[in-house]
Amino acid sequence: MPQSAAIISGIQRMVLYETRARYFLVGSNQAQTRHRVLKIDRTEPKDLVIIDDKHVYNQQEVRELLGRLDLGNRTKISQKGSSGLSRAVSAYGIVGFVRFLEGHYIVLITKRRKMADIGGHSIYKIEDTSMIYIPNDSVRVTHPDEARYVRIFHNVDLSSNFYFSYSYDLSHSLQYNLTLLQRPYELWSSLPVTSDDELHTKSKQDCFDIFEDEGLPTQVVYGVRNEPYHKYVWNGKLLERIKDIVHPDWLMYIIHGFCGQSKLLIYGHPVYITLIARRSSKFAGTRFLKRGANCEGDVANEVETEQIVHDASVMSFTAGSYSSYVQVRGSVPLYWSQDISTMMPKPPIRLDQADPYAHVAALHFDQMLQRFGSPIIILNLVKKREKRKHEKILSEELYPAVINLNQFLPPEHCIEYIAWDMARYTKSKLCNVLDRLGMIAENVVKRTGFFINRSDFYCHTIRPDDRWDDVGGHITSSGRLQTGVLRTNCVDCLDRTNTAQFMVGKCALAYQLYALGMIDKPKLQFDTDCVRLFEELYEDHGDTLSLQYGGSQLVHRVKTYRKIAPWTQHSKDIMQTLSRYYSNAFSDADRQDAINLFLQVYQPEESKPHLWELPTDFYLHQSSTMTLPQDRRSYTLWWTQGVLSCLPVPFDEVPCEETMKQVEVKRANRFDESIDIYTEFFKPYEITSFDDTFCIAMTNSAREFMPKTVGLDPSPFTVRKPEETGKSLLPNKSSKEETVIQRKTAASAPPAPSEEAMSSSSEDDSEEDRDDDASVSQRSTPIKLLTESVESTRTLEDTQPQQNKEPYGLKLSEFPDEKDLLIYERFAHLGENQHQVERNKNARLSSVLPLETVSCFPEDSVFEVLAPQVDTDSQDVFERHVLTGQGQLRALCREDMLMYREYVKNRYM
Repeated sequence: MPQSAAIISGIQRMVLYETRARYFLVGSNQAQTRHRVLKIDRTEPKDLVIIDDKHVYNQQEVRELLGRLDLGNRTKISQKGSSGLSRAVSAYGIVGFVRFLEGHYIVLITKRRKMADIGGHSIYKIEDTSMIYIPNDSVRVTHPDEARYVRIFHNVDLSSNFYFSYSYDLSHSLQYNLTLLQRPYELWSSLPVTSDDELHTKSKQDCFDIFEDEGLPTQVVYGVRNEPYHKYVWNGKLLERIKDIVHPDWLMYIIHGFCGQSKLLIYGHPVYITLIARRSSKFAGTRFLKRGANCEGDVANEVETEQIVHDASVMSFTAGSYSSYVQVRGSVPLYWSQDISTMMPKPPIRLDQADPYAHVAALHFDQMLQRFGSPIIILNLVKKREKRKHEKILSEELYPAVINLNQFLPPEHCIEYIAWDMARYTKSKLCNVLDRLGMIAENVVKRTGFFINRSDFYCHTIRPDDRWDDVGGHITSSGRLQTGVLRTNCVDCLDRTNTAQFMVGKCALAYQLYALGMIDKPKLQFDTDCVRLFEELYEDHGDTLSLQYGGSQLVHRVKTYRKIAPWTQHSKDIMQTLSRYYSNAFSDADRQDAINLFLQVYQPEESKPHLWELPTDFYLHQSSTMTLPQDRRSYTLWWTQGVLSCLPVPFDEVPCEETMKQVEVKRANRFDESIDIYTEFFKPYEITSFDDTFCIAMTNSAREFMPKTVGLDPSPFTVRKPEETGKSLLPNKSSKEETVIQRKTAASAPPAPSEEAMSSSSEDDSEEDRDDDASVSQRSTPIKLLTESVESTRTLEDTQPQQNKEPYGLKLSEFPDEKDLLIYERFAHLGENQHQVERNKNARLSSVLPLETVSCFPEDSVFEVLAPQVDTDSQDVFERHVLTGQGQLRALCREDMLMYREYVKNRYM
């Protein structure tokens, strides 16, 4: 049966060449063996004219083409000095084309950085972009407001948390992408194949097959490219103008949100933990300006978070072990808003429109049933008891809406509703918030299950676990599917929501590692290296999403709810609260205009009011207010036709006629570059440095979190004591030297502070301090450096704990010889009697101990070294320090009071 594989984009590098009349965009694959050319007309002042000849050039043909273009565009044919074709910019992809009031601009990605690797498929973050005006200056028609629109467009910082991939669909989950590749062969063979991609006779330069000379049949692989999920694509409108004109390789879709990856080392076995957050481009905006839902069921601050765990020792999607779990956050799906004109920290919540039949909620949950299946579980964290109704208004409207929708659904597919006042529990000293969240998480994961592409291990049968037998989801012959999803919300969907999602993710991570055969029980404890690594990922995830929507980082973190945060965290929380308030009051309106312009929710026209002249953007996001709906949706059969018959499996993942229309299939040789992920990942045509590879530079649990002391259990699932930190003992070095030392000695670069270090430290550790400081906990020992110097050639991944060998290369269990015992007895005798020796020049050491002279120099003796003299003031300071540590505070003298008054006067008055 032929295999299927994801199609790798044939355009990953591009160069923009410029003439007076044209732009020529030359794109090539990673190996630069196949090229395509895009011609962009510069003589049209307002229209976008693009020509793609759909021809694939080799390197020699592209050089000849550029040479002819250079020669033909010179002012004088014989003049060699003046070039008719100039190189404008190098890029890695097209973000899109945009037009305001003048001509079109092209936005190119000029700098990228690799952020994650999933099965050999690289995920990149946009680091820098270039926006180039297309029309020539001679035909440009200027407009006075063009520059202002350009400034607003640039307010969307494309170098901040925008991600893309050439071969992996980031808009879909791992479960969707892998189940798509596992669809039966009959479905692919029945789909139409484009004529230029059919399997035909090729030259050996284009496709090399080692079995061709043997007369054996060539293996056919179906390359699959599916349509992205446009809800999470942020440049869909910018590429809409060229989508039907150019080859699909030119189209590159980007997502906005968060992407982070860390390596969990389990006795040297690498397991990658990846966190991907996709922010919805529908009803997108800032905190107080986008609340609730629009008329199409899209909610504000909707983010889909997916955690992927896979065994990194096997790269292939078909042979490797991959697992994922998805959860969602989003605003309460009602018509509600907050009035920010009063300049209050918490503006009052108001319901803008009555919705007795829960029409908007029905549209929203219909989308979720199509994408995630059933059950849909709502975790509502808003307050229940308030002196004055504020958050409670939302609960009183949401719960009846869910009850109304459930009466039309079959009982096994009903929407489940969990309401829990997290803020009230946090204030109670008798209640443990995370324990309660852990119980909720356990029930949720057992209901929805998780995705894994392999069947259960035999060890799960011979050593069964009660919790494993209760895990839900849809079990298939090749593994498990997640059916349903948890939808978490509070008012802002920031602080409380992130902590709740972390606890659910922690519970799911335990089941994922258990399913991969990494742990013997599906349970993870706090204060282990594994959970610290996962917590750090979720902290970065929460900070990033909070900055995008609320204008500041998280105010309340996991440590806050564990009640182990250091006292300096309170001042940080106050600063984040002030930063969030300032952003909401003064800069959110400009950011909202930029988002509306970037997503083309508002498209400038000379006949329309300008963007900054609109009193509100309500009519831009509520399409029903501008046009009357032709077909009214049923209030009882509120789901899309065909969705109910597929449940609990998501409709989008069922191979039916409607979903297969979203897939493009290409028949190719198994050695074709467009589906060869091995060549794409390892790049055998390039010389690469091992120390510069991504897998070496990424966060490592053994390097960043495991203690550097000798004799501790190196397992990442061992609970660490507060004094055991993962700080490095190495001094600061350059990044390259540090990487080499890490590889040779298994020491680490200075990591971010662990939670124990933050709890015991009173310093304000900023991001730069965490990168520069190389501090060590008080109970760490420098013996690690001695160990590393002895065993410098062995890495931590290759080292296994052996109980029979001592860490210093000596067998201390053997009895020492008589000579060593004699030396030790003399040393012990010396330690017992040294207080009897008077350390002065007249001391006769021979009368106290019969010692032999070791050195040839008579002055070379420890008894000749006098103790340093300490003055009375220093002794007094030290004595007061010791008494203070014991809780015995001495009364302040007059000098101390004067000094303190002077400090207060200079500092605060």
